[in-house]
Amino acid sequence: MINFYNVDKEYISLATEIYNAVLKHFNQQEDIFEIDLEGVSREEIHEVNIEQRGVDRATDVLSFQYIEELNLPCTIEDYPMDIDYETGKIMLGDILVCMDIMKEQAIEYNHSEEREVAYLTLHGILHLLGFDHMTEEDKAVMRQQEEAVLNSLNITR
Repeated sequence: MINFYNVDKEYISLATEIYNAVLKHFNQQEDIFEIDLEGVSREEIHEVNIEQRGVDRATDVLSFQYIEELNLPCTIEDYPMDIDYETGKIMLGDILVCMDIMKEQAIEYNHSEEREVAYLTLHGILHLLGFDHMTEEDKAVMRQQEEAVLNSLNITR
């Protein structure tokens, strides 16, 4: 389940489709997760990037992972300390997508805003699942996962 904040309606169904494709890709049979996804401005993401990461610039997407080592597929019983007792779901974390930069990158990469927001949403979700791109090896693995999910939905460049 994704909770959306300040996100245009047209992106909500696409982000939900991406989320469901990720669950399927990792053989996660049941939707037991909770993610907060917020659309933010360039100024807002810049401020958060400084405060949380010490990086003095705006970026396209930030993810804040709650569970350091998540093993998929999993069940609620695997992570009893990470459950939101109001929803009964495992809290994976928060994703901030800079809508300003998303629109600029769609133009820069010569593809649709829908493709760009799909990619950024997927990228953020993969970070919440423990993927990263700090080393070239990790980056290659993450890119492979991104391409597999996007291709499964026929979302191409």
